[in-house]
Amino acid sequence: GQQIRTNYSSLIDPGSASATSKSGAGGQGPRAPWQAEENIDIQKVTQTAIIHELTKQQIATIEQVVPWFLNTMPPAYFRQVPESFRLDHIKAVSAVRDANMDLYLNLQSHLPDGRLVLTFIRPGTQPGLLLQMVKDLPWNHFQGGDEYLPLTRVQVFSALDESMSLNLFVYGDEPNEPFDVTVAGARILDYADAALTSDAPDEIPEDICEREGLIEYMKKCSENYITRSDPRRYLQQRMLFERVSRTEGTAVHVEPSHVDDVTDHYWVDVAVANSLPQVALEHTARLLFLHNFDVFRSHLDVVSDGENGNVTLLRMLVAPVDPSAVDDASMELLKREIKRAKWLDPLTMDLIFDKYPWLGVKRGEIITAFCSLLHPVMSKVNSLAFSKGNIFDTVTDEKYIAYSSAIADLFLNRFYPKGALSDDELEEQSEQLRRTIESDIEDTVASELLLKMIEIVKYTYRTNIFMTDRYALGLRLDPRVMIVEGEDKELPYGIVFAHGRRFNGYHVRFRDIARGGMRLVTPQSPEQFALESAHQYDECYGLAFAQQLKNKDIPEGGSKAVNLINVNGLSSAGKNFVMRKSVKAFTDTILDLVVETDETRARRIDYLGKKETIYLGPDEQVIPDDIEWIIKRAARRGYETPNAFMSSKPRAGINHKEYGVTSEGLNVYLDVALRKALGIDPTKDSFTIKMTGGPDGDVAGNEIKILIREYGDNCKIVGVADHSGCAEDPDGLDHDELLRLVHNNLCISQFDESKLGSEGVVHQADNDAGIKARNNMHNRLEADAFVPAGGRPNTIDIHNYQHFLKPDGAPSSPLIVEGANLFVTAEARQKLYEEAGVVIVKDSSANKGGVITSSYEIIAAMLLSEDEFYDNKEAIVQEVLDKLRSLAHMEAELLFREKDNYQGRH
Repeated sequence: GQQIRTNYSSLIDPGSASATSKSGAGGQGPRAPWQAEENIDIQKVTQTAIIHELTKQQIATIEQVVPWFLNTMPPAYFRQVPESFRLDHIKAVSAVRDANMDLYLNLQSHLPDGRLVLTFIRPGTQPGLLLQMVKDLPWNHFQGGDEYLPLTRVQVFSALDESMSLNLFVYGDEPNEPFDVTVAGARILDYADAALTSDAPDEIPEDICEREGLIEYMKKCSENYITRSDPRRYLQQRMLFERVSRTEGTAVHVEPSHVDDVTDHYWVDVAVANSLPQVALEHTARLLFLHNFDVFRSHLDVVSDGENGNVTLLRMLVAPVDPSAVDDASMELLKREIKRAKWLDPLTMDLIFDKYPWLGVKRGEIITAFCSLLHPVMSKVNSLAFSKGNIFDTVTDEKYIAYSSAIADLFLNRFYPKGALSDDELEEQSEQLRRTIESDIEDTVASELLLKMIEIVKYTYRTNIFMTDRYALGLRLDPRVMIVEGEDKELPYGIVFAHGRRFNGYHVRFRDIARGGMRLVTPQSPEQFALESAHQYDECYGLAFAQQLKNKDIPEGGSKAVNLINVNGLSSAGKNFVMRKSVKAFTDTILDLVVETDETRARRIDYLGKKETIYLGPDEQVIPDDIEWIIKRAARRGYETPNAFMSSKPRAGINHKEYGVTSEGLNVYLDVALRKALGIDPTKDSFTIKMTGGPDGDVAGNEIKILIREYGDNCKIVGVADHSGCAEDPDGLDHDELLRLVHNNLCISQFDESKLGSEGVVHQADNDAGIKARNNMHNRLEADAFVPAGGRPNTIDIHNYQHFLKPDGAPSSPLIVEGANLFVTAEARQKLYEEAGVVIVKDSSANKGGVITSSYEIIAAMLLSEDEFYDNKEAIVQEVLDKLRSLAHMEAELLFREKDNYQGRH
């Protein structure tokens, strides 16, 4: 205690240390009457002294920081940042300065309306600092449970003495409280009125300044954005907004700035339709850094574009690191790359912006697209050597990138609109490249990949590589490019391949005029994504071939589109956003390759030599909003019959899920099969069903409704499995509860367990045991019939078909009616029949109701106006349903009659 007392008192008065040491016990001198005697008193005195000393230091620091801060921050900072935030910033900077620490601060606060504000303060203003801050931003801000908070405003400020950068990032939408836009935007309206009456030249069009339209536009903007915007810049940003409104495009404007009479500064304005604001900001900051521009100031705002979503508006004050390097050509290149950045795959961006900037955007896109195209072909040769990652790493290795670049140049020269290579020139240059690769490269994996890339160039008929506003890179391919030596299968009529941001898409068709749906595949892990990538083309081919078989009742041949989307690491909101973007990019790329417009004639070289027409329909994970966008986009792009481009339209179409058209046909086959194969009259006899596909799915959900509608309590649905889990009950799942799930679009994991029988159970696919139970339900449960009405292709194959059999060799279900495409492979079908007598009605028959409906819908769309179709829609739908049930019944009866005639050999 004595030592503590001595140390503390020395803090008060170092000169009293000798006197203090003489006080206390042991015959030392007497304590002065004013000295504290108790330990607690000494602590109080010491604390007071420390506080006093620190306060003096802080005051001294603040007295230095405040005038410096006020003089060095730009005027815009004081106009646009609330006073309370400015005080917080000064206090934070003062605290760091006082502690002699680096000026590196992350602050979190909230606006009065509840929005989250992150303030990043960093030392210096060096190029790339904004980019690093954006990369450091968190992606998933949530508030109030699952409510996602988007980045909605950014304010970037640099100290005038370049000592620090201070940036504010605001998350959350501004409350939609009514305000008078004519008051908030009075300065802007006055400026616009003056511009309309002035003779002074201005690049802003008159329609942008027109008062009524301007007021309507202001109603889409936040009050804060209106009040803090410079009138001229606000109008310029509106001009960019109008360019991208109702599209998925990007518009860029660059002009010199003379802020504070500083030269060599530029304002870069960017409008990006339907992009995550944080992504748009990161892309733009990244490109400015790579083009050697320093960002001194930046603002981000989000403006509603109605049903089309939102437009992100960026405004950046930038300066080149080397002013002498800036010219018109470099600025045009910067603008082009900012416009392309929204649609570039992350792999492409890393390749061209970080690893090999000399490659350029077009070459980088070609190389990454070719790598994606190589994977499903080359993985059949050697799945380990030609894995997805190994293909990309090899082709882009520094030892081989020059060869990859040369192949990309060959592709560009082949399709250069102002002087494309002839067939002879292509063959000559290809042969030179082949000889060089074969002589220079000893690694067989690398040489095989590069030689196959040359083959892709040869087998490409069309591409949109030179179209200015394309969403992805598209190739119209000769199907021979996808054939591996030794494969013996029917060659499709045509293939379209699209490579874009986070997706690869194939469209395969077996006739010139063909019909089939587009499905979205969204694997949940990188490993599963790589596996699906290897099988993507074969899945698309198999689905298209099955469609070719099932289209026997309509004029069109079979086709299918499979869009494989990388959603790894995304929130549910981010996943949905990327899925919708991928649908738009894929379908717009198809339009790039088939529409005939002034742009396509000028920028698209054609080696096919004939006009093509492609029809699409909805399949897994395609939603009504996708369908409406596709139809509108087809009309805007000049497709001759836009209403025929996509079927199942909400208004002037027959929505497959709403009317259950696929399930109506499926149930006819099931009914006939129960009678013919099992001797069960489902209207009189009790029978059991197990299903894959959830109550929220199209085919499964509608099949549940039809089974209950047609057969009532005779039908016992003993098991249902979907992505979320499975519900099982040997006494049959409660019909009312199943219908509740169907009507509310809920998955099977939402089944109310109180409605189960004594032996019933619900397995959730959120744990290993639940996933295992879900994955093998279709094998484990015994039922009269198994109806796969959802699930991945090839679920039952030659390697696992025996799991469908019981220990005694009998099948868990003697009848399978395939409502899902390709659920059982051809080899597995044959084995199940030969070894266990399982009767299987193939997908190409049982699943054809949807495509029949689409064909009749499109015929009606070609004959009737949208209003005429809508006015007669119910009658049209009823006639189509009657027609498809009749066709299904005729074929089902024929199939079982032929089975009896040939003793089941077919």
